Amino acid sequence: MEQEAFNRELLDFLAASPTPFHAVGEMARRLTDAGFERRPEAEPWELRPGGRYFTTRNDSSVIAWTLPTGTSLPASGLRMVGAHTDSPCLKLKPQPETHREGYLQLGVEVYGGALLNPWFDRDLSIAGRVSYLDRGGAIAHGLVDFKEPVAVIPSLAIHLDRDANESRSINQQTYLPPVLGRQGEDFDLKTLLRQRLEEAGAGAAEILDHELVLYDTQPPALLGLEREFIASARLDNLLSCFAGMRALLEASGDAGALLVCNDHEEVGSTTASGARGPMLNQMLERLLPDPEERNRALPRSMLISADNAHGVHPNFADRHDENHGPLLNRGPVIKMNANQRYATNSETAAIFRRLAADEGVAVQTFVVRSDMACGSTIGPLTAAETGVRTVDVGVPQWAMHSVRELAGATDTFNLSRVLRRFFDTAAL
Repeated sequence: MEQEAFNRELLDFLAASPTPFHAVGEMARRLTDAGFERRPEAEPWELRPGGRYFTTRNDSSVIAWTLPTGTSLPASGLRMVGAHTDSPCLKLKPQPETHREGYLQLGVEVYGGALLNPWFDRDLSIAGRVSYLDRGGAIAHGLVDFKEPVAVIPSLAIHLDRDANESRSINQQTYLPPVLGRQGEDFDLKTLLRQRLEEAGAGAAEILDHELVLYDTQPPALLGLEREFIASARLDNLLSCFAGMRALLEASGDAGALLVCNDHEEVGSTTASGARGPMLNQMLERLLPDPEERNRALPRSMLISADNAHGVHPNFADRHDENHGPLLNRGPVIKMNANQRYATNSETAAIFRRLAADEGVAVQTFVVRSDMACGSTIGPLTAAETGVRTVDVGVPQWAMHSVRELAGATDTFNLSRVLRRFFDTAAL
């Protein structure tokens, strides 16, 4: 029953988080409900032993942490978990309205390494952040979510594209603009956004800009004969954000614990709110302003970088190394790469294996085939920025970077159990 309740909550979180802005807003709500106190970056911070806090940047990245009561951070270090809030998607251009053959369409850019074919023939909606002038003339920001299906990218009929099943490349400029209907040439997206903000109680005198994406309205679901799979958009990597958040909420607070969920991992992380940016280091400097104390704490600290792994697809098993192909619902995965695309080493892998064994959780290992390129995560970036010991782990999944992905219903629950034990571990 505990796993069932966990998965129901996970599905609710995924449904409420169509964009990184919504995900961070939802995490902030849940953290606040659990007694965590918000600390805005631009304000002075008062922190106390045993305190539980969080801060955000750009409304799309969040750091939450707890401070120990019985020991100091220089003596104990921090138990850190990292994940990312963004997923590959189709992002609306700043002036997206186009009219072709009497149909209203929106111009889009591809964000990240999206698998594009599954985006066709889906019931799509629009969500994101809007910046506007309020009635007092001040710049304000609000979230919008159209929720209902308002757009579709229709496929071309097989009769007009006989080679579609053999060889078809997707022109991102001309094939991907979605159709919204047969609207008049005077349609203006900003007018519609202003209406949506007013319906939500925000008085917008003028829309200044927006960061909007398309998303599939099909809700997250459990599927399989025994409901053993989770199907949803954005499992990579909101699944890890949720597992880390739940672990932090359930941790005892005896050890210093920190969860960092960065935006922009799918496009390289080189932003103010990305893992290659200064957010985490600036946070650590505020927690430990004395350089000597900070330099003592970091060697005693460790980061678990949680980002999903490639599970063996039964139709494409040859795409995996035969000894390192993780299976869904067989446990979280330790990810390794000789060229340091993952930050795992033998020490950090051993620590994770021990934590999992203490929880009775099986662990798998992923190594990419030697003749294939290896992806990466925030793990190596964060390790290089902070100097903290790091292990890269994740839940095995299928259809990574598709509009709808698939993972095991047991794996996320077990990963969260291991992360909770990690947060509660006094010494590593």
